[in-house]
This record gives sequence, structure tokens and C-alpha cells, in this order.
Amino acid sequence: MAEEKKAVKPKKATTAKAEAKPKAAAKPKTAVKKDAPVKKAAAKPAAKKTKASPVNAELRYRMIEVAAYYLAEKDGFAGSPVEYWIAAELQFNK
Repeated sequence: MAEEKKAVKPKKATTAKAEAKPKAAAKPKTAVKKDAPVKKAAAKPAAKKTKASPVNAELRYRMIEVAAYYLAEKDGFAGSPVEYWIAAELQFNK
């Protein structure tokens, strides 16, 4: 009688990745009421966050110019224009 060879299936090799993966720890369950209604917060419009935009040189000059004019007008144009300009720059730099 001839011996019959049985087909042997090769075993799957385990990879290092599968072995290196730790088992997830069981998280403790917290008591939560499932029937509790969810409270919704009152709808409020989101506050817009504004960033201080840098002022370019031309815009800064114009703003100081206008401020200097109003300072001079308030003083009756009695002082020096340079003094008004310096005072306006000081206000602008605060």
C-alpha cells in the first residue's frame, strides 16, 4: 500500500509589529445616566478676535498728521507745528 501524503498547511509567522503592540488596558467605566437630557447653552454670537494689524508707514504718517492738526486747532494754532507733530506722535505711540 502506498502511503498518502497529507497536505500540511504552513503556519502563519507572527511579525514583530504584532508582538510589539501592547494590549489596550481596560478603561474604568464611569456612571453616566443615559436618560439625562442634554442641556444646550444659550446661543451667543462668537466674539471676533481681532489682531492688531501692523500700520504701514503711509497710514501712520496720515494718522499723525490728522492728530497734529487737531492738537493745533485746539490750541488755536499758537504753537510750533513741530511741537504739535511731536505731541501727536506721542499720542499715537501709546
